[in-house]
Amino acid sequence: MFWVLLLLLAWAFAGAACVRLCLAAVRAADADAADASAVTATAPERRLTLYEAAFLSGGPARVAEVTLVAMARQRRLLLAHTGWATVVDPLGRDEMERSVIGAIGPQGQSRIAPVRARVAGAEAVRRVADGLVRAGLAVPEGAGTTVGAAVRRVRAATLGVAVLGVTALLLPVPSDTPRLLVALWFALPLTLSLSCLALARWEAHPYSRWASPAGQRLLDALTWGPAGEERSFLTSVAVRGVRASGGPELRAAFAHREQPRRE
Repeated sequence: MFWVLLLLLAWAFAGAACVRLCLAAVRAADADAADASAVTATAPERRLTLYEAAFLSGGPARVAEVTLVAMARQRRLLLAHTGWATVVDPLGRDEMERSVIGAIGPQGQSRIAPVRARVAGAEAVRRVADGLVRAGLAVPEGAGTTVGAAVRRVRAATLGVAVLGVTALLLPVPSDTPRLLVALWFALPLTLSLSCLALARWEAHPYSRWASPAGQRLLDALTWGPAGEERSFLTSVAVRGVRASGGPELRAAFAHREQPRRE
């Protein structure tokens, strides 16, 4: 009867993850109402900057990416498809651009991956994050109770239930217990977790790791056309990322990885 222990473990995984998701959804709904009233009262005409939109969409790394792309579009930085960044204009126009130039270093050339990592951890990005958190538009760092985090736990639990079910079917079972019955028992916690995922996608999608519900609404309200073609392109990169919005050479520059040295 070892399969019964596996079934209990499957129920524990699925039940705990689904309860977490329900609690996170309730907290998100309460926070959404509070944030919406606060944002409306303090800044009814609040508009996101390019860096703020990038942070809410993809976090610190996205802020670094959109800064690099913006400087490259203005020909003050060269981004090679081989994964190198070269400074053309060493004078940054704002704190974020100065962080990029400082991350590249005094030689004026560096690989893009380490530059992106250094800029993502820079003080300028932290100031953007802190401002968004104070405005109720971003999730505080380290908060693990968001709907997105809960959904990821349910996904992991779903995979765990499936693995436990397959394991139970591969183990010997008593002759008076049909394997079909064992499969049906494991189908119950699997159905529970899949149902929770479906409901979360229907009710709470898109769920972001960075944006609060109020911040997500501002992201959804972004308009791209009236600001001009250049601004529209940068907004697209900020919201969707380089892979979704950049050209082939730009995607290659950010996707390039340094090859390991051969001895």
